[in-house]
Amino acid sequence: MKVLVVGSGAREHALVWKLSQSPHVTKIYAAPGSDGMGSLAEPVSIKPEAFNDLLAFAKEQKIDLTIVGPEDPLVGGIVDLFTRRNMRIFGPTAKAARLEGSKAYAKDVMSRHGIQTGGHKVYDKCEPALAYLQNCDYPVVIKADGLAAGKGVMICKTQEQAEQAIRETMTDKRFGEAGKRVLIEDFLLGEEVSIHAISDGHTILPLCLAQDHKPVGEGDTGENTGGMGTYSPLPQIDDEMMAVLERDVVVQTIHAMNREGEPYKGVLFTGCMMTKQGPKVLEYNVRFGDPETQSIMMRMQGDLFEVLSATIDGKLDTVEVNWDPRSVVTIVLASGGYPRDYEKGYKIKGLDSDFGPDVQIFHAGTKKVDGDWYTNGGRVMSVVALGSDLKDAREKAYAAVEKIRFDKMIYRKDIGFRGLTS
Repeated sequence: MKVLVVGSGAREHALVWKLSQSPHVTKIYAAPGSDGMGSLAEPVSIKPEAFNDLLAFAKEQKIDLTIVGPEDPLVGGIVDLFTRRNMRIFGPTAKAARLEGSKAYAKDVMSRHGIQTGGHKVYDKCEPALAYLQNCDYPVVIKADGLAAGKGVMICKTQEQAEQAIRETMTDKRFGEAGKRVLIEDFLLGEEVSIHAISDGHTILPLCLAQDHKPVGEGDTGENTGGMGTYSPLPQIDDEMMAVLERDVVVQTIHAMNREGEPYKGVLFTGCMMTKQGPKVLEYNVRFGDPETQSIMMRMQGDLFEVLSATIDGKLDTVEVNWDPRSVVTIVLASGGYPRDYEKGYKIKGLDSDFGPDVQIFHAGTKKVDGDWYTNGGRVMSVVALGSDLKDAREKAYAAVEKIRFDKMIYRKDIGFRGLTS
């Protein structure tokens, strides 16, 4: 079977790595792919937004399954296009993908179907939003309504910070068109968890939990990023709490989309806050998370190709997935200045080190020139390690990080801290 993976980041590298282990898969292409995954997937110089070119390539190469990594093509309707042309593709339709494409739409769905979430207001003009801030209880959360690569969420402790966030988003257009509309949400207290589940519209296959670390600095300080690291499993989330998450969040959302007339087929990635009142949804994502996927793929025991193919065929109930009982830690190495301005082109040293069998390096923003590796993005790579427990996995991951060097390299030194103190 031939597979096409759309995307170029560490998430896509992890998916390619897992797919390459399937006995069904004979060839993997990645569009555009990267130098880092070049040993596993043949790169194709087509951008994720070039739907017609991707379709033409898939038809020409007789691709058996296309998997979309980033959210933009899903929200833009790539699944609808491929499906109309009888090409097998994994992911939700454009209408179902609005769960991520518009946070206001997602909140509306939750409100109509009784899915618990935080209180919120939606504004499409700056002045009324600023006026509302005068009577808020702080902190509040300011969110760009549209797609902002995980960076459009700002936790504001004061009115001054909130006003600045509104102006940056709506007036200065820091997030482009994604910030034409904003949400002002209640700040929720509790433990944040990310739950992935695959659904064919009827059957639901929950994946293992992972906890992301969004802020750039230790102790969850600084600006939000696309994610600075994850760990799995979560010692603080027991089987009973997991069952509640599945029942009250995942199942209810899949049922809600069926009632909306938009059956959800694909992976649903939900960020939840475990509050004293129970789990409340922070946001939906309609694709595999990054860097959660890096941890999930390391623990997954099963054939990813079979799972994704069965989802498309509506036969998800015929496949089974088990999970490595060991812990995994993913640490993101990023360029100094991320998530704002950063420089590229710094030489990366140490990637030829012996990391051992329990460590994988998944490339994101890297480039290979004349045999040497260089930085080529904000998040440069993910260092992922399995260990007997969370402490062991952390030690292996950070030992591997110590072997890698590039100028202005930044990373969080406390990934998994909540799991250690639970």
